[in-house]
Amino acid sequence: MNKIKVCSSQFNYKYGDQIHFPYSIATLVAWIKSNPELSDVFQFEKCFIFRNKIEKYISTCCDSDILLCSCYGWNWEITKKLAKRVKKINPKCIIIFGGPQVPKWYKEHYSESFFEKHDYVDILVHGEGEQIIENIFKAYLEGINFEGIKGIETKDFKGEPQPRLSDIDILPSPYLTNIVWDLVEPEDDIKYIAAWESNRGCPFKCAFCDWGSATMSKVRKRNQNKLEEEIRWFGENKIPYIDVCDANWGIFKDRDLELSRKFSEVKKQHGFPEKIRPAWAKVSSEKLIPVAKVLLEADMLRAVTLAVQSLDEATLTAVKRKNIKFKKWADLVNIFRSEGIENYTELILGLPGETIESYKNNLEQMMELFPRPVLYIYNCGVFPNAPMNEPSYKKLHDIKTISSPIFLMHSTPSETKLVEYEDIVLSTSTMTGEDLREAYLYSWVTQSFHSFGILEYVSKYFHDQYGLKYVDFYSHLIEYCKDNDLSIFSEEYRSVKNLIEMGYSGEGWEHYDSNLGEICWPHEEATFLRCAMDSSSLKEHMFSFLQWLNTHGQFNSDISILEDLSEFQVYLLTTRDILEDTKIKNFNYDWVQYFNSNGNNYNLEKKKVTYTHTNKITERDITKWCYKTAWWGRGPKKYKIDPADLKTYSGEAMSEHCYKQKYNIKGQ
Repeated sequence: MNKIKVCSSQFNYKYGDQIHFPYSIATLVAWIKSNPELSDVFQFEKCFIFRNKIEKYISTCCDSDILLCSCYGWNWEITKKLAKRVKKINPKCIIIFGGPQVPKWYKEHYSESFFEKHDYVDILVHGEGEQIIENIFKAYLEGINFEGIKGIETKDFKGEPQPRLSDIDILPSPYLTNIVWDLVEPEDDIKYIAAWESNRGCPFKCAFCDWGSATMSKVRKRNQNKLEEEIRWFGENKIPYIDVCDANWGIFKDRDLELSRKFSEVKKQHGFPEKIRPAWAKVSSEKLIPVAKVLLEADMLRAVTLAVQSLDEATLTAVKRKNIKFKKWADLVNIFRSEGIENYTELILGLPGETIESYKNNLEQMMELFPRPVLYIYNCGVFPNAPMNEPSYKKLHDIKTISSPIFLMHSTPSETKLVEYEDIVLSTSTMTGEDLREAYLYSWVTQSFHSFGILEYVSKYFHDQYGLKYVDFYSHLIEYCKDNDLSIFSEEYRSVKNLIEMGYSGEGWEHYDSNLGEICWPHEEATFLRCAMDSSSLKEHMFSFLQWLNTHGQFNSDISILEDLSEFQVYLLTTRDILEDTKIKNFNYDWVQYFNSNGNNYNLEKKKVTYTHTNKITERDITKWCYKTAWWGRGPKKYKIDPADLKTYSGEAMSEHCYKQKYNIKGQ
């Protein structure tokens, strides 16, 4: 008897020399293979994951019986292209779509059904796929009658929902069974990233996310012994990077601590995994510290998320999100940092309920923290099955969206020209399209110049000395950029303004600069890198801006102070032109004591001081320097040092040579 040929797809993008295993498909295959009645009948081909091989994949399906397609926002268009072409050359092939991109509310959004527009698809799978696919395969053997199967939809019927697995430990591991290796093609220059889940479910129901709604809230844990075996497998198989798919890593403190210790143990033994990336528990607390410290000490962690999404109460109510009080959250930032754990937070731009005023207030509160977490700001995406995409919710908040080419930061440009799309918020009842453009501009300037640190302590000086709000300081910078064409800041301003118009017109958010490496950069990272290429040039342009600000704002600071301040601000940054192991600089004012006082009535003292610190990045290859500084180094703040971490020598200015001799420091 000929086996039934099953092809599958889970397309992804490469990130440098890395790409994800087809974990979702592998989980389904492992489940089917655990059933003797099915494993002997169905033959699974290599999974389709490389976008540039689509023509080869189409040919592979010329005689396939079934095509399983795992659908995500980043592979929706190429998956549809594959399915359409396969159906054309092989009409008998049963094409099955599943995954987060498969829509639940298609008829409410469009006049026709999904199958009228996509007649090449035979079955949609809604929800967890293991049991559903098993039932489909059983029905296939019994005469291809799919009626009555729960959790599926065809052009003829929509079945009842399939109950979730109450015990996910019955699922075999696609790693321990080596199914993932069976499904991928051997590629000498490719390293595989592992998606990994220690539990399924999320107790939260944020409107912008489809995690809680998709998993029906209940969190189901996997067996710890099996998880530890998988961690050992990652080490033995030299898997460099683990994407933890849990919605709330650290929510089970004791258990996740033990798993973190296992990661540390395995890395010490095998050198792998090198890094893991968890989605940390949504409610931040000190309970995360022991878990994070274990991973940090093993050099497996870049930073911990202390997420907020918004600080505005009306917005949080609208999106069904609860944060801890801001004061407590700010205290946590300092507690984590005192433990040597860098942290980052995220804001979402364009949430329902947010106004331009409340959004700027979000930014102001963030900038007032010293030290503060690294800040990431994202467009508000509207996912197909998130509560925010429900017709009644969109009507309530008058949410307008636009389909825009998907932005996958740090991804390698695809070798195919097929564009993937995402729906992003264009306006809401509380924020107009023009408001949103303005908010994006302030997001960029806050991330580039404050979070990355280009003007962080310059703005703090004007805040402490003159009571100038941070948002107002950066409003001055924007005004300066409009009127001074020759400034490097103005060049960046024009670039991001163009990006804003392209993005909100549906042309996409991709930003490439071959001088920084062949990847897609978030604009704020690219802005920092270009400004940080030459410290002398940056200092010159910064000082010119401060002279303008001093006059324009009638602040009347002593020019010698502003010049020394410019020198100090640039000295705090990781810059491309200074690659020595130790950075040493003389100043005419004691900036460390001034800023460490945090504005508490300390007068800036004029005296000769020498500051020194270890250079965080000394990489000489320019592309690697960019990656280490602003991509891999963004979470752990490799791009700057805080004044509190500087070593100070007071007295007569000391030359670099004398300093190194006195303190026995070896330079490059």
